[in-house]
Amino acid sequence: MSNNVEKSKELFLKGYNCCQAIVGGFCEDYNIEFETAMKITSSFGGGMGGLREVCGAVSGAFMIAGLKKGYIFPDSAEVKAEHNKLIQSLAKSFKEKWGTIKCGELMKKLSEEKGEVLEKLGEDYKRRPCLIIVEEMAKILEETINE
Repeated sequence: MSNNVEKSKELFLKGYNCCQAIVGGFCEDYNIEFETAMKITSSFGGGMGGLREVCGAVSGAFMIAGLKKGYIFPDSAEVKAEHNKLIQSLAKSFKEKWGTIKCGELMKKLSEEKGEVLEKLGEDYKRRPCLIIVEEMAKILEETINE
């Protein structure tokens, strides 16, 4: 497992939300000041402020993808389209694994379908079940942006 994935998991286990854990795990690679990153991403946990909408880990992955391959000039339709393909690819990979990118639906899946899996994974996963989501999203992100 990569250093970024491990850092993301560690941050989540320390109590950071899913978005903070993903972005924090990749901060050093993009020279992002940790405290600033944690403040910016703090609103995206719990599916955006606890609304259970888009998963915070997914939102964080989109942010890192933007840092890696985003655009700065708003008038380039081609660059925007390329970036949108990258974001859609991340979402597709995550959906293939979990069926959704919505926090509320993921929580339902974790409680219903993944109970046995979480039992086998150990105490960290039982205590904070989104750890498996953070870990998977960090892996997908790393694979996708390094292609």
